Amino acid sequence: MIKLYGIQQCDTVKKARKWLDQQGITYQFHDFRTDGLTVAMLEDFVEQASWETLLNQRSTSWRQLSGEQKSDLSQTKAISLMLATPTLIKRPVLQSDTGLMVGFSAENYEQLLR
Repeated sequence: MIKLYGIQQCDTVKKARKWLDQQGITYQFHDFRTDGLTVAMLEDFVEQASWETLLNQRSTSWRQLSGEQKSDLSQTKAISLMLATPTLIKRPVLQSDTGLMVGFSAENYEQLLR
């Protein structure tokens, strides 16, 4: 089962959903805002991709954090920040039987979903 995680209004998530639909690939969409986000979910993502990959330090949400919040990052602190502010997660997150991919690239999706 393929699951796509993200936020409905995110342009990159929209591109990924459009690509999956055009390829006729069935997937379940999980919106972090409406469907929720748990520590277990984030820990699973971090297990498959590093927290450094998952934490979007280029986002507007990241720039709005205090210096104290941004300093001394660790996996535990990053998970806590992403749990409190899901828009800190680089989107979309695609989970399939063959692996996890963070971000969208048609070429990478094609390779992962072969």
